[in-house]
Amino acid sequence: MADAGKSGKGGKAGKGKAPKGDKGAKNATGLGLRATKAGDFGEWYTQVITQGELIEYYDISGCFILRPDAYAIWEFIQGFFDGEIKAMGVRNAYFPIFVPEAALIKEKDHVEGFAPEVAWVTQSGDTDLKQRIAIRPTSETIMYPAYARWIRSHRDLPLRLNQWTNVVRWEFKHATPFIRTREFLWQEGHSAFATRGEADREVLAILDRYARVYEELLAVPVIKGRKSEKEKFAGGLYTTTVEAFIPSNGRAIQGATSHCLGQNFAKMFKIAFSDESSKEGGGAAAAAGASAAAADAETDAGAEASAAQAVEQATAAVAAASVAPEETDSEYTPGPADGDLLADGRRYVWQNSWGLTTRTIGVMIMVHGDDKGLVMPPRVAPLQAVIVPVAKAKDPEGTAAVNALCRRAKAVLDAAGVRVELDLRDNYTAGWKYAHWEQKGVPLRIEIGTRDAEAGTCVMVRRHTGVKEVVAVDDHMGAGVLRLLETIQAEMLERARKERDEHITIVTEWADFMTALDKGHMVLAPWCQTIETEEWVKDETKRIAELNAAQEGKETDARAALSGAAKTLCIPLAQPPMPEGQMCFTGRGGKATVWALWGRSY
Repeated sequence: MADAGKSGKGGKAGKGKAPKGDKGAKNATGLGLRATKAGDFGEWYTQVITQGELIEYYDISGCFILRPDAYAIWEFIQGFFDGEIKAMGVRNAYFPIFVPEAALIKEKDHVEGFAPEVAWVTQSGDTDLKQRIAIRPTSETIMYPAYARWIRSHRDLPLRLNQWTNVVRWEFKHATPFIRTREFLWQEGHSAFATRGEADREVLAILDRYARVYEELLAVPVIKGRKSEKEKFAGGLYTTTVEAFIPSNGRAIQGATSHCLGQNFAKMFKIAFSDESSKEGGGAAAAAGASAAAADAETDAGAEASAAQAVEQATAAVAAASVAPEETDSEYTPGPADGDLLADGRRYVWQNSWGLTTRTIGVMIMVHGDDKGLVMPPRVAPLQAVIVPVAKAKDPEGTAAVNALCRRAKAVLDAAGVRVELDLRDNYTAGWKYAHWEQKGVPLRIEIGTRDAEAGTCVMVRRHTGVKEVVAVDDHMGAGVLRLLETIQAEMLERARKERDEHITIVTEWADFMTALDKGHMVLAPWCQTIETEEWVKDETKRIAELNAAQEGKETDARAALSGAAKTLCIPLAQPPMPEGQMCFTGRGGKATVWALWGRSY
């Protein structure tokens, strides 16, 4: 059980314990947030994660300590996703954290996007290294030389590996715990296939599982989409993404990405395979693709259906305007089955990479947290229920009866598999305990007082709504609590989805774009997909934001200017029909080819 005496200002340990009955206990221990979510989002977030005992600040800027509750959430995410990818045939491995400089230079085009963020080892003791060694910002250059050695024949394919590890990305000014840090935990998967079709199918299958992490575990709605050419992974063929949204500050946030690398890295690292039967009509690669297509048919159907569901709400306004959304997978139509033959008769592999980070935890906190603190979705809550006895110290018999019923309730919930804690500390008041466990976001509080003990009942209080109900403490209590936790999980997702949907605006002209953006909305708009118009939107929205800030007498630093710019978030996988002759909303391009989602983003 967490030491309640260690919640303190700025995440520091509080000194001393609040004596029982001390009305100043709340202030003395630092309980209660000083900032509000609506009034000062940044300060609110800092207080929530420190006083909620998820994060401790560290001596190196941009690096943070994940406290046990934070790591427990990550373990729930790991457990779910690891099981899913293993069922798909992916295996776990581990590759070194260090990258030779020569390997990064070899991958110049890809690394340019990471170059400012690379941390270098330049000395061993007092001796300068002859060649700098990079600490991995991502692992393509570490893993793919090994792939080139391991893959020789079509029999070596597919090769699908994942690693759970950390990465370091150094150069930035403003760290946000969980969201943008110099070191973070993630999983990164890297796959190699004989055919483009297999690679395309895996991209969407992984994306579907990322969406499930957010929606089924974290109760955060996401929109599945494809990144623009400007925003895609450097060196990749295309990038797909799940995009979340923080209504409180009007910012979108990239939740996870699944990339098709095409054959770019295969050519760079000479990852090729021999297909002995290629001269006999299609080859083993084509056969493998056909076999995989049959095996993955069910996965494909689920991924496509989920893609439509994920954006259904995001395009609800279109339906209201008599324009119904429809599914599309035109961007993912497989190319040639297995590419051109090389001079030596081999073929390059088709590759994917995909990653999910501890950013997931930050998104969950930002979406669900309130002015009392954290609000944990039950499926990832380290503690799903806490039992708090409410008895008078001057009534030892009543206290004994209350504690006895509390212990029985805990035994029933333990047996049902509920993650439950019984708070029997006698140096804190019941009111103090309520505030403490609310601040930590425990989904369900169970109160048992003297009258409850006499009646054999308890009062259950839901963290996300404050709704109370009286329940009998009996052998059926465990099953009832499990059902209630699932209800809470569903209600949290539905509430978050409703609030997200209220912050999506459909526009077709530039004149309406800034109005929607300045309301803190995401914008769905018809777009021609040119880099020129994309850069113009980013520059123009930044310019207008700086002008507005100057007129209001506000300082505009680099951070504020960046937050004022809008960019493409994604091109939703499920596209509404495009009206005949619809032009790009910017007024600067040609005919619109897709509906794109725009917004201010982390």
